[in-house]
Order: sequence, then C-alpha cells, then structure tokens
Amino acid sequence: MTMSAWGRVGVSLTAVAVVAGVAGCQGGDSGSKAGGSSVTEVLTAAYEKTAAAKSAKVSMTMSMPQGMAGAAGGGDMEMSGVMGWDPMMMDMTVTGSMMQAEPDAPDEIRMLWVKNAMYMDMGAEAAKDMDGKRWMKLDLAAAAEASGDPAVTKELTGGMENMNQDPAQQLALLLDSPNVKHVGSEKVDGVEARHYKGTLTVDEMLESNEGLDVLSAKERKDLLATIEKSGIKGYDTEVWVNEDDYPVKMIVGMDTPQGEVKISANYSDYGAKASVETPPAADTVDLFEMLGGLGEESGAGADGSGI
Repeated sequence: MTMSAWGRVGVSLTAVAVVAGVAGCQGGDSGSKAGGSSVTEVLTAAYEKTAAAKSAKVSMTMSMPQGMAGAAGGGDMEMSGVMGWDPMMMDMTVTGSMMQAEPDAPDEIRMLWVKNAMYMDMGAEAAKDMDGKRWMKLDLAAAAEASGDPAVTKELTGGMENMNQDPAQQLALLLDSPNVKHVGSEKVDGVEARHYKGTLTVDEMLESNEGLDVLSAKERKDLLATIEKSGIKGYDTEVWVNEDDYPVKMIVGMDTPQGEVKISANYSDYGAKASVETPPAADTVDLFEMLGGLGEESGAGADGSGI
C-alpha cells in the first residue's frame, strides 16, 4: 500500500478513534417541575421510549480542539444517517475538516457498523492501492481476541460499544446527574421541546458507566487519575424532549486544557429501519489481516520487535 493510501487510512481511523473516545467519556434541582411532571419522571419516560425504539435517524456534529489526542489538528466532523441499538448498527456518511488531513482524502466516507465490525468506504483513489477494493474492515473484536489479553479485549470492544452514541444511554447518564434541571421550552426543527441540562463529574460518570464494571478498584482509580490528569473536570449534557417523550436533540460537552470538545446530535424518525448489510467480501480489505501479513513479511513479532 502506498504512503498516500496509508494516510487516508490514518485519517479514517482517527475518525473512528475520535467517535469512540468521546462517546466513552460521557442550576435547579432534580425535583423541579416541568409541565406538571418532575424532571426525573420526564427523563425516565424518555429513556424508556428511546430504549424501546431501538433505532433513529441522526445528524451529528463533533468539534475537537487542536492538540487533543486522536484529533490530529482538531476541527469538525459531521455524521448523518441511521443508527440502531439493541442490536448495535450504523450507516453513516462522515464529512468535515477533520477528514481532510490528507490532500487526497475523500470528501466523505461512508461508515457501516454491523456484526461488531466497522466498514469504511475509502473511495476510488484508495481502491487503486488496495487491489481494487474500496471497503476497509476494522474488526476490533478479532484484534482483541488475537491479543489474548482480557484488558485489551475490553478496551477495544468497549470502544466499539461506546461508538454507538445510543441516546438511551445518554439519557441514563443525565438521569444520574445530581443537578439535572428543566431550563425551559424551545423549538427544535420546528417542534416544541422541553429543555433539560445536567452535569456529571468524572467520578460520577465512571460510577454511571456500566461498561467499566469489569475494572478492579485499582484499575478504576488509575483510570480516574488518568482522566483528571488530562485536565477534564466533568461533562455537561443537555437534552430536548418532544411531546411524544422522545429526545430530539442532545449536546454533550467537556472542557479540556486544549479547549472545548462538543458533540451535538439531532434525532428523528424513532423506530426507523436500521438494517445494515455487510459489504461484499470481494470488495473488502481486512485491515487487521493486512497488518498481520505485513508483520510476517517483515519478520516482526506481535510486539513489533522482530523476535
């Protein structure tokens, strides 16, 4: 594969890493009233309906500051399409300045998430360097299994799980906020919606994230120390809920020493069909297998030492 092709792959993997990394992080009181119902009652109803819907159309924008790990030079990334949860699946088109780190990078990349693997349409130019195959497969579960390390397995597959940006999980996190409040009503995409806001400290977020239950007390303490060392203090979450008790907009933000990280997502068509088909094998390159083959050719071991 040529260096330019590797560059395009790097940009795409950065996009995946950004989504996975940010998703995994995720005045008044919770007893205040909104439309005759407590904040907890409204958000609980929204959580239950969203979890039951299992899919929706989504339009999402992420902004990352310069210098943040995995964000290259920073910038914006826009994703639109359909996503499903339970089971997890996704069909998104990704654009934005973060995708243009390489001069010949495609204007957009289609990303599919099906059967615990990510497939990226690298475009016609990349296909020239991949035996005419334009789809690249990233099977994190296979990579984790090959490592033989349970910690690596959880790190890799956990990132895939968090990438889904399941709005039900985001609502669950907001419910765990000790200071969630109703801040008024606004129109979102022409529809009246109730606006709620809450914050979580890093420690509260870790306690709320069931995906971290496998960690030992020491591992959890070390993770907390690492996050705090990065300068991240906590997470701000906002949600707008329509009259049908569905979230129509969510914003998750965090302050870092490099600047603000912000994810804004608009949801619609809950229950929309989210059936994602695996690209044809004849048009697909498995990145993990390709890297394994390159390692064998170079005589490198799994640790890259050549032993």
